[in-house]
Amino acid sequence: MAKRISRLIPFYDYDETRFFAADDAPSEIVLKRKKALDKLSAFYAKQYVRSAALTKIAAESISDLQFTGSYRVPFQFSRYLKTRLPSGSFLNASAGVTVEDLDGNTFFDLTGSYGVNVFGYDFYKACIAEGARRVENLGPVLGSYHTIVFDNAERLKTISGLDEVSFHMSGTEAVMQAVRLARYHTGRKNLVRFCGAYHGWWEDVQPGVGNPLPPGRTYTLEDMSERTLKVLATRKDIACVLVNPLQALHPNKSAPGDSSLVDSSRQAGFDRAAYATWLHQLRDVCTRHGIVLIFDEVFVGFRLAPGGAQEYFGVRADMVTYGKTLGGGLPVGVVCGRKDLMKRFRDDKPADICFARGTFNSHPYVMGAMQVFLERLNDFDVRLIYANLENCWNTRADALNQRLEAEGLPVRVSNMSSIWTVSYIQPSRYNWMLQYYLKSEGLLLSWVGTGRFIFSLNYTDADFTVVSIKFMQAARRMCWDGWWWQGSALTNKSIKRSIFSELLKAKFN
Repeated sequence: MAKRISRLIPFYDYDETRFFAADDAPSEIVLKRKKALDKLSAFYAKQYVRSAALTKIAAESISDLQFTGSYRVPFQFSRYLKTRLPSGSFLNASAGVTVEDLDGNTFFDLTGSYGVNVFGYDFYKACIAEGARRVENLGPVLGSYHTIVFDNAERLKTISGLDEVSFHMSGTEAVMQAVRLARYHTGRKNLVRFCGAYHGWWEDVQPGVGNPLPPGRTYTLEDMSERTLKVLATRKDIACVLVNPLQALHPNKSAPGDSSLVDSSRQAGFDRAAYATWLHQLRDVCTRHGIVLIFDEVFVGFRLAPGGAQEYFGVRADMVTYGKTLGGGLPVGVVCGRKDLMKRFRDDKPADICFARGTFNSHPYVMGAMQVFLERLNDFDVRLIYANLENCWNTRADALNQRLEAEGLPVRVSNMSSIWTVSYIQPSRYNWMLQYYLKSEGLLLSWVGTGRFIFSLNYTDADFTVVSIKFMQAARRMCWDGWWWQGSALTNKSIKRSIFSELLKAKFN
């Protein structure tokens, strides 16, 4: 349904007049916004000149930049805003919890490199350097293995509590192989994924918007639902259930991005006990009905606990996929699974195989960095981080929310450990502007804006205090500049009605 609707939505955008008055704000507020954007635009033009210039040129050759540059804000605002607040996507250096752009600006990094950066960039630089040293005599030999591969496999078996391991080039590829193996061994074709969950960009796990092809054999069911348990208990054609534990932060909602911030209806909230109960119920029904339970920990693996989401929620999966941070800073995907599920051939039917290509994906340099990463998980300093992890990040989120509430700012944060998202508590069409104020204060966000902050675990209390001060100042400026003007007739419902009218007009005029 989402895909069908998306094809009906026409493109239109706002001219300068409508850009500042999309919520029908009074003229004095519109004027205030214009002056504010002029000031912010002048700051961007002076402060980020080299980074923005290279990004603009590079976008002609790099497809990813064209996409991310167009989907930072709701599409109606995008074209005009890009001319006023050009974004830079190139960096020179990283150190501690900060990064530096081409213009010499230093930012506190809240991107987390899409989940790679769990322990800080210096940690991964060291993993890569030491890992390269360990394998330099062998070099980039593929097909045969460096002895490090065996050590990594044994460590991963201990961490996952599972029997066997296979290595892949990415998290998406690892999930693909896990699903293929589940189908191969169960003799069933359908997979279940939950509403809003991300498992990579291949067809079967992305059935909605963003997938140009129809999904193969996929059921998209409701997370944390008795009805879902009933479906799993009654159908006979389900090979596996995919769980992305990150969904516990926003069940049944897609990954939050500022491009979808058309109003203030975005919500999030994490209840660890409730989600753990759900996973236990899911585990039980899968066990009783021969369904393979797969935890996709490509994003959250090693961020929540040394043993990942399995340890954190106290639930064992049949297969687990890892990626991102596990490569010690280099790209990797891993599948860990039960022995009966990992086998790629049948003894009694030698031509019936579940083939996996990719030169058996154990590049020596990746394996070297992975070994260093896995060893360092046992360091005292790393264990100390994990010991107080939950309390540390919950306390930080609570403290920031208390400051926001005390000043009457219409912003709140929700967190699942060090993964955060921002919600807005009063109706507005301009919440997405906050990402630009945050950048001007020295906080670097990914292209999804305030939808997701990913803190590395090496943030000290002093570091976080500075981030909080910068966040508060950006929110204050948003208020002062009129973007959060509140009219008596402005509601989330009225905003959606207005946008719907615009869509109809653009479609049929």
